Amino acid sequence: MFTDVHDPVMVTRIVELLAPALSRPGSVYVDCTLGLAGHARAVLEAAPQARLVGIDRDPDALEVARERLGDLAERAVLVRAVHDEIEEVLAGLGIAGADAVLADLGLSSLQIDRAERGFAYRVDSPLDMRMDPDGGVTAADILNSWSAADIARILRRYGEERFADRIATAIVAERDRQPFTTSARLVDVIAAAIPAAARHSGGHPAKRTFQALRIEVNDEMRGLARFLPAAIGSLRVQGRIAVLAYHSLEDRQVKQALADLASDRAPRDMPVVPEHLRPELQLLTRGAERPGQEEIENNPRAASARLRAAQRIKEAA
Repeated sequence: MFTDVHDPVMVTRIVELLAPALSRPGSVYVDCTLGLAGHARAVLEAAPQARLVGIDRDPDALEVARERLGDLAERAVLVRAVHDEIEEVLAGLGIAGADAVLADLGLSSLQIDRAERGFAYRVDSPLDMRMDPDGGVTAADILNSWSAADIARILRRYGEERFADRIATAIVAERDRQPFTTSARLVDVIAAAIPAAARHSGGHPAKRTFQALRIEVNDEMRGLARFLPAAIGSLRVQGRIAVLAYHSLEDRQVKQALADLASDRAPRDMPVVPEHLRPELQLLTRGAERPGQEEIENNPRAASARLRAAQRIKEAA
């Protein structure tokens, strides 16, 4: 069994937000990014009437999650799928809607701490980065076959890397000498491409490039754009959704999706808002909530977390 497990991020607050929607016997809690089931276990313990639908694309995570749930697994169905397939998963189980939905968009300990998965830039490992290890392109595929322009594009878009062109040009030049297979060589190429004065600010020089590659390999931003309307649409009235994001690109999408449905759609000068134009959601968090300093000290991976939540207050128009 996988034992190197970090505490789930903002777990106490997430339980506070989701448990009130799970008091009905047979209520359904969908953890769309189950990981190692840290959040799921806490929510099930706080909501003994609820049952869990746990979704993850990583078969290793599902196996460990089932073990970690222990006796609580009797109230759970675990499904190998991507989070944006929530509607198909629920339909396949004959479930009409969810009472609570959680998505933790960060990497799990399983993915970060197993070097062979290739997510970490601080250890030398294969350039894989797939959350689903059984299919799709790897980071090495992108580095060794994409044009410099296309590599630079994803570094700018998903890594917000200001030296994207320099890094992409260096990658293409270096792969002509020898294809990329492991992370240490890529880290060296990135560091050499960045001006010396910039290497010592803004964190590890490879952080933004690795983030961008991971997002592209796993189709994360397009997947999030599909997930948010699907998850919100799956909520019953009074159902709640919580999303943990870890960088500004994700958080911006979450903020916009929740804010759009928490506002009425009537013209500003309309004296009475018709029912079909009234908000569908009520925000449960004021802006993005952040972990406290004590949690960050105990779990540094929580430092960049941003939590937003909302409750459905009427049927979709």
